[in-house]
Amino acid sequence: MTGPGPGPGPAAWPPAPIVTDRLVLRESEARDRAAFLDLFASPEVGTYIGGARPRDELDRAMPEVPGRRPGLFVIEADGSMIGTVTLDRRAPERRGHVRPEGGETELGYLLLPDAWGRGYAAEACAAALDWVAGARPGEPVVLSTQTANGRAMRLAAKLGFTEVERFEEYGAEQWFGVWSPALPTV
Repeated sequence: MTGPGPGPGPAAWPPAPIVTDRLVLRESEARDRAAFLDLFASPEVGTYIGGARPRDELDRAMPEVPGRRPGLFVIEADGSMIGTVTLDRRAPERRGHVRPEGGETELGYLLLPDAWGRGYAAEACAAALDWVAGARPGEPVVLSTQTANGRAMRLAAKLGFTEVERFEEYGAEQWFGVWSPALPTV
């Protein structure tokens, strides 16, 4: 399928699965539904994103194949979903942009608590950034996180994001950074 994909410019979606040393980034499947429920109902996962949602509410609202949309990769380890990586357009009305018109590609990720502390987020996000660099050469990618989220702040630095600004949003101080891949040489 060719469509707008995440961020500006055309890109084929879904791309072929991205395989790293320990992970597969792929399109969502029906077998991932239980893990999606666990992810969005987790109080630990919800700490910096507005809280957990009630599991029964999620179960009623969630489609049979959740998360199947351009810009969302399921992160799979050892044959099971452990989280998601998203590459979405940052809404122009939100604070934090590196282009006057907004609409930059924004990196997001969520992992189940059992997968924390193993380097999976870094591995998955690096693979997603490599995909963006190949699919949209020169496209800046932005990331925003609460400054109180130390793990996310450390990961942003490890991935090569540089701070652009800090601002108040959702009742908390936000850190906003940009990752710019090297422009291709001709």
